[in-house]
Amino acid sequence: MQARLLREAEEARLTALEEANRREQEEKLRAIEEEKRRAEENRRAEEEAAKAKEAEQEVAKAAPEPQPEAKAEPAAETAAEPEQAKEAEQDAPEAAAAPTPAGKTREAGAPAPAPRRFTPVKRPEPAARKPEGGASGGGAAGGGASKGPAGAKKGAPAPRGGDRKAPDHRRQSGKLTVSRALNEDEGARARSLAALKRAREKERRAHFSGQSQQREKQVRDVIVPEAITVQELANRMAEKGADLVKALFNMGMMVTVNQTIDQDTAELLVTEFGHNIERVSESDVDIDTTGDVDADETLKARPPVVAIMGHVDHGKTSLLDALRGTDVVRGEAGGITQHIGAYQIKTKNGAQLTVLDTPGHAAFTQMRMRGANVTDIVILVVAADDGIMPQTIEAINHTKAAGVPMIVAINKCDKEDANPQKVRERLLEHEIIVEQMSGDVQDVEVSAKTGKGLDELIEKILLQAEFMELKSNPDRAAEATVIEAKLDKGKGPVATVLVNRGTLKRGDIFVVGTESGRVRAMNDDKGRQVKEAGPSMPVEVLGLGGVPMAGDVLTVVESEQRAREVSSYRQEQATAKRTATAPASLDTMFSALAAKQNVIEYPVVIKADVQGSVEAINNALHKLSNDEIKVRILHSGVGAITESDVTLASASGAPIVGFNVRPNAKAREQIEKTKTEMMYYDVIYELTEEVAKQMAGIWGPEKVETVVGRAEVKQVFPAGKKDKAAGLLVVEGVIRKGLHARLTRNDVIVSATTIASLRRFKDDVDEVRTGLECGVVLADTNDIKPGDHLEVFEVSERERTIG
Repeated sequence: MQARLLREAEEARLTALEEANRREQEEKLRAIEEEKRRAEENRRAEEEAAKAKEAEQEVAKAAPEPQPEAKAEPAAETAAEPEQAKEAEQDAPEAAAAPTPAGKTREAGAPAPAPRRFTPVKRPEPAARKPEGGASGGGAAGGGASKGPAGAKKGAPAPRGGDRKAPDHRRQSGKLTVSRALNEDEGARARSLAALKRAREKERRAHFSGQSQQREKQVRDVIVPEAITVQELANRMAEKGADLVKALFNMGMMVTVNQTIDQDTAELLVTEFGHNIERVSESDVDIDTTGDVDADETLKARPPVVAIMGHVDHGKTSLLDALRGTDVVRGEAGGITQHIGAYQIKTKNGAQLTVLDTPGHAAFTQMRMRGANVTDIVILVVAADDGIMPQTIEAINHTKAAGVPMIVAINKCDKEDANPQKVRERLLEHEIIVEQMSGDVQDVEVSAKTGKGLDELIEKILLQAEFMELKSNPDRAAEATVIEAKLDKGKGPVATVLVNRGTLKRGDIFVVGTESGRVRAMNDDKGRQVKEAGPSMPVEVLGLGGVPMAGDVLTVVESEQRAREVSSYRQEQATAKRTATAPASLDTMFSALAAKQNVIEYPVVIKADVQGSVEAINNALHKLSNDEIKVRILHSGVGAITESDVTLASASGAPIVGFNVRPNAKAREQIEKTKTEMMYYDVIYELTEEVAKQMAGIWGPEKVETVVGRAEVKQVFPAGKKDKAAGLLVVEGVIRKGLHARLTRNDVIVSATTIASLRRFKDDVDEVRTGLECGVVLADTNDIKPGDHLEVFEVSERERTIG
């Protein structure tokens, strides 16, 4: 309200100022016109006075010389012309000189021409009002020669009388200055420099405002989301942000250009400025390809994607090496796969296969699930000597959930204790019926070591792929799935992706998860650079803005603006999801606070080489938590251990777990200064075992209670001034002095105490066995009644085990 009043006062002040300026200009114009009019009147008066003077002189020259008596006539009034004519007739006979006949004629005719000649002389009032002007009558009567010059001299000051009147008019019109006095005929005085500047500024504003009115306003279609800032809306409308703020002020809303307004308010603004609005929700910003189905005529055959799954150490990577003719397993730490590897194999007949090697360790459940979801065929590897194992069952469940066909590869058939038939029978427990047992699931006995059954396995894979008729559209914007992601020291964020459809080309702009980027380079599974990748081809993509999550979908978009818009929306959604909490009540708040006070936290910072390993380590460590001690992961990320990681860990007293990564130079210096604990691993089960030991050490030894005896209170009697003694009957075990005891009444614990004194009759004893009576004094309690029960126990400590 105050701002609106201030705004209205300011507008009123500006209006009054403009009105005052307008009136001032009008007054100046009127003054100029008035001065011009007065100057013109003065000029005309001077001209008429000059003409009157000339006419008077001509009349004086033409008239006869008057008699001496005519000297008194200048005092007569000029307005009484008939009297002047009569006096002239009376004075004529008394003239000293004898008149000629011609003179008589003039005397007789003098009264007639005199009125005609003096009629124009009476008009100029300034010259006629002076007393000296009366001499003109004497002149008309034909006074003497001496009077003619005198009359001329007296009539001469008439123009000077007109000059004296002129300053009066100038004084009435305003201040008389030198410039006005010298340039009276030029009109108004010169304008000041400030007035000229104001006039030019006003003309400029009028000029530009006239242009804007002449230019036709462009109507735009404005896309408005559910929430938008005033400045962003102004940019989309191609209007000034200040104009939008002013319009909002007029609506009663006090906002700035950086504040956010809702969709309804934005619609009012768009409509007021003459544009069209297109409402969109925030979810419309995101990319939805679920309903994007390619036409049948655009589909072409593509290679099958095969995932090798199974239990750890059952020979999955060795089987892949045998198929590829390489030796990948030697490069894996501990001989177990800890990343998803994507490879392309070319068979002897020229067909191509894309193979994904998934980890078999229990910690890599999410990786196996992703491997099952992005593949067309799953090869379930089961060792002929071990049979069905926990991760084998998990792989079966993932395959069923993904709905993809399965081929069972019974490996290690070259071993002496191999029993493929037992494996087939055990698979029946999980509803997997192979062809040899009249089922529809293909099975092959193979040996990665000797190469047995490999050709048959490839043949069955191609047969299954042909039956599935795998097709995709290569001539469209690419879509791919992130198999693995990491932060490379020289390359930056790198993602291994599997192209689902379309063709991924160098230079494409894409969105993957919450990150966006441009394809800077692509490498195939052999490390060679490629310019494009078609369907079912795994490639390593460089040019990401950050490290995406494994399993994210990479989608090519039309522009960088669109990519930034989608990635920013996804980041906001991820932040909202991460910070979202359930509605809290007082009970839940207090219970959570009490639970937190009783829980020991084990803080840790995790850095790994790839995103999948980070995810697996997080899940494995969270599984170590229980109700009394929990793992608190302060930070987890991909890449080398940095200085900021060391700072965070040292401030919280947490160890840093490095999985296949090491600290950089600056981080090593800070580690030495802060003495931060470092833990380096390359095998995940060693990491979990060591963390479990450290958690057990923080938790402390476990206290174990062992009940050694029970007794019943028969009688209570005083012992000393304050204490009470209880007479007991030992009903079970033995009662020992100094042990811990619990006193219960109706199966409810009354107090937890220790046995301070133990007597049998009057003698102090160390223990009393079953069936005997004794007397005890309990420490720190006198609340004892007959019928209570006493439970005596020992407390021992043992090392805790976690996991």
